[in-house]
Amino acid sequence: MKEKETDNQKEKEQDNCQTDNNEEVNNEETNQNDNIPEKEESACNQEMEQLKNELEEKSKKCEEYFNMLQRTAAEFDNYKKRTAKEKESIYTDATVDVIAAFLPVVDNIERAIAAFSNEIDAASLKEGVDLVYRQFKDVMGKLGVEEIKSVGEKFDPNLHNAVMHVEDPEYDESVIIEEFQKGYILKDRVIRYSMVKVAN
Repeated sequence: MKEKETDNQKEKEQDNCQTDNNEEVNNEETNQNDNIPEKEESACNQEMEQLKNELEEKSKKCEEYFNMLQRTAAEFDNYKKRTAKEKESIYTDATVDVIAAFLPVVDNIERAIAAFSNEIDAASLKEGVDLVYRQFKDVMGKLGVEEIKSVGEKFDPNLHNAVMHVEDPEYDESVIIEEFQKGYILKDRVIRYSMVKVAN
C-alpha cells in the first residue's frame, strides 16, 4: 500500500511539474506576442517623426519660394513702372528737342507775317519765304530727316507711292518721271512716302 501511495505522489509531482512547465512556456509566448506590437508601434512612431520632419522641411522651402516669387513680382512691377516713366521722359525730351529746333523757323514766319502790314515788294517777300524754307530744311537735316529721291529713280514700293502710271518709250521700265509730293525718311523709317508718277 505504501508503495502505491508513493507512486501516486510521484505521478502527481510529475503532473505538477509538467503543468508548471506548460505555464512557463505559455507565459513566454504571451510575453513575446506582447513585444511584437510594441516593436511595430515604435517603427510607426519613427516613420511618423520622419514624415513630420520632411513635411516641415518642405513647408519651409515652399515658404522660401513663395517669398522669392513675391519679391520677384514686386521687382518686376517696379521695373515696369520705371520703364514706363523712362519712355515717357524720352518721348518728352525728344518732343522738346524737335520743337526747340523749329522755334527759329516759327520766329521768321512771324516776322514775315508782320512784314505784310508794311508795304513790301514781291522780291523782298520771296526772299523772306526762301530764307524760312532754307532754315526749315536745315533744321530737318540736323534732325537726320532726308528727302526721298524720286525723279529719275527706279520705283521702290518701300519708298514711293505710285498714283499715276503712263506708257512712254522714252523712259525705261518702272522709272519715276514726276513727283507730286516729296517724301521724307529718318534713318530706315519712312516718315512720308513720295507721291509719284511712274513710266512703263
